[in-house]
Amino acid sequence: MKKIGLKICGIGLVVSILLQYHVVVAVTKSELNASSNETDKKIEEAKEELENIQSEKSETLQQVEDLITQISSYQSEIDSLDTKISDMNSQIEEAQSKIEQKQEDYDKQQELLEKRLVATYEAGETSYLDVLLSSESITDLISNYYLISEITENDMKLMDSIKQEQEEIEKAKQTLETSKQELDSMKAQKQQKATELKNAKNQKDSYVAQLNEEEKNTQAELEQFEQDKRDIQAQLAEIARKESANAGNSNVSNITNNPSASGYIRPIVGYSITTGWMGYSGHTGVDFSGAGISGKPVLAAKAGTVVTSIALKYPNGNYRSYGEYIVINHHDGTMTLYAHGAPGSRLVREGQSVSQGQQIMSVGTTGNSTGYHLHFEVRVNGVPVNPTPYLP
Repeated sequence: MKKIGLKICGIGLVVSILLQYHVVVAVTKSELNASSNETDKKIEEAKEELENIQSEKSETLQQVEDLITQISSYQSEIDSLDTKISDMNSQIEEAQSKIEQKQEDYDKQQELLEKRLVATYEAGETSYLDVLLSSESITDLISNYYLISEITENDMKLMDSIKQEQEEIEKAKQTLETSKQELDSMKAQKQQKATELKNAKNQKDSYVAQLNEEEKNTQAELEQFEQDKRDIQAQLAEIARKESANAGNSNVSNITNNPSASGYIRPIVGYSITTGWMGYSGHTGVDFSGAGISGKPVLAAKAGTVVTSIALKYPNGNYRSYGEYIVINHHDGTMTLYAHGAPGSRLVREGQSVSQGQQIMSVGTTGNSTGYHLHFEVRVNGVPVNPTPYLP
């Protein structure tokens, strides 16, 4: 019994030790699992924080991109207002000069009429009847009659002329006053746009400070692109203005008001529009793209004259903005622009006449482009409009 009791005690001691070991092991595993879970949680939190940081960067860059487009829009509006203000000032100066000339003519006519009246008054009692009765013969009578009639008619014409001059002066003054009011309105608009431009620039600068170097490079490229677009718009608007002035506005036909009757063809065969008008912020045309489009012929949508055929590049030789691009003036108030052509693929030069359907370059991805496609624009008086209604 004693031996059995000792064995039982021994076994109990071993079991107790084993149980204690098991508990220790269990606690250790539990702690390890808890520690592992905590580590995993921290890793996930770190990942989320990293994703948030990346997201914030992307959102910041997007804010910068939107502001760059907005700033460019404000600047374009200010440039347009500057042109209008300059034109209006010229019109006002011309109108003032004409009014001064009319006033001078009016004063002369008025002075002449007054002299006639004074001369008649100083002649005393002599009247037209006295002149007729003093005629010595029938021939003299007839001669005096026609002389009196001519004097009377000239006086009437002079009076009518004076009245007409006076009415024209008043009308010109009213028109001038309206022009001055329009000028004041445009100056106020310019001031408002200038304030909006300044605010947008300040806001953009605060976002730019948060960008990394790669994003700042992207921002600089976008700003260069917007500057190039403004320069191109100013250049094409000036071409349109000069052409309109030389042709007495006859070059701007009803086609510009009826796009579907423009007679355009599609600038590329076998491909559809994949990005439409204003498909994203600052997109001033439509894009044609699709499998195998690289190197495909780009066609003149309508006959006209090439006004631009150039490759936009940075000083280091890299393409920027529209890259290889061409603009054709169709002499009906519209122009078409073709961009991102393949390097060295332009087949036409400035001043060259092109026929509808003629190949002008090949599809590429030069400049501000993320893949092979044709960027196509329609411009009216140099300003981009939705190209879709112009295409069949």
